[in-house]
Amino acid sequence: MNLFPNIEKAYTREHLNARDAQRLAEFIAFGPMVFQVSRLMVKFGILERLRDGAMTLPQIAHSAGLSEYAAKVLMEASLSIGTVIIDPKKDEYHLTNVGWFLLTDMATRANIDFNHDVNYEGFFQLEEALKEGKPAGLKHFGSWPTIYEGLSSLPKQVQDSWFGFDHFYSDHSFAEALPIVFAGKPRRIMDVGGNTGRFSQQCVAYDSEVEMTIVDLPQQIGLMKEAVKEDPNASRIHGYGTNLLDPANGFPESVHPDVIWMSQFLDCFSEPQILSILQRAAKIMDGNTRLMIMETFWDRQKYEPAAFCLTMTSLYFTVMANGNSKMYHSDDFVKLIQEAGLEVETIHDGLGQGHSIMICKKK
Repeated sequence: MNLFPNIEKAYTREHLNARDAQRLAEFIAFGPMVFQVSRLMVKFGILERLRDGAMTLPQIAHSAGLSEYAAKVLMEASLSIGTVIIDPKKDEYHLTNVGWFLLTDMATRANIDFNHDVNYEGFFQLEEALKEGKPAGLKHFGSWPTIYEGLSSLPKQVQDSWFGFDHFYSDHSFAEALPIVFAGKPRRIMDVGGNTGRFSQQCVAYDSEVEMTIVDLPQQIGLMKEAVKEDPNASRIHGYGTNLLDPANGFPESVHPDVIWMSQFLDCFSEPQILSILQRAAKIMDGNTRLMIMETFWDRQKYEPAAFCLTMTSLYFTVMANGNSKMYHSDDFVKLIQEAGLEVETIHDGLGQGHSIMICKKK
């Protein structure tokens, strides 16, 4: 297994002594409490006020609109969690570095909202999902076979957190991806799994001649058209509705794309499904077509916390999304690409929030 240096350092040797290991084990055991306390410390504005200066318990309770009992259980738990510390002589609480990151790091905030609104209640069904290979937690929201069919019907807060999570990780990579995508001056780009069209909008703004075709589920195409209708370049953004989970459904051959773009798309499928999609993409490719796959591969992260977020996100796919996909190791994709009759021409790493772009061509 290939791993980037910091990932290899973190995942191939023991780092904790017995006392620290025991504490981490208890931290895991009380994980749900840790999460909810920390989320509310942000929601109630307590961490934000502590960033501005030390506060006593009565001051915290008053400013947050809580009883002293409620403030006390939150603050004592937060001491144990490590988001605050206390000056015992003055009985004043201070923000720690962990609390500062919890409050200000945008990735952490997106992860908190996503896990609370989308995942939290459904994750009680993790065991069932692992055994059955189905998104058992999704029934908390509806009876769809996957979350993608139900996105347009989810409660607004859940939609906001889902799209906020999805867009945070993709949008921060688009600006760095565009020069790579347009290096060969493509005139026609097929944006597969284009969602609400945010990447396509950036493409038509970046290049005044490019034509974009978004391939996605019919209901997503509807959301996309609504999202881009005010864009002055909307006439160059087209939609093609299809369900690529059905192996009988191919890509639109009439488009003749120079680039087939798949950003955070293939991780929504199992390995056999990915292979099928890649094989169908290969059918409409010629020697000049390039398939560009942008993904956050957990093994190619510069820093270990990013790999942690990705391996945890895999479980969202297990419980809530579809029951059979994940955030992949890059070796898994290389193998599937080769099986589909393609080869990896080059890989660009370190884009945005840890994305890589695999550029593929026909063998």
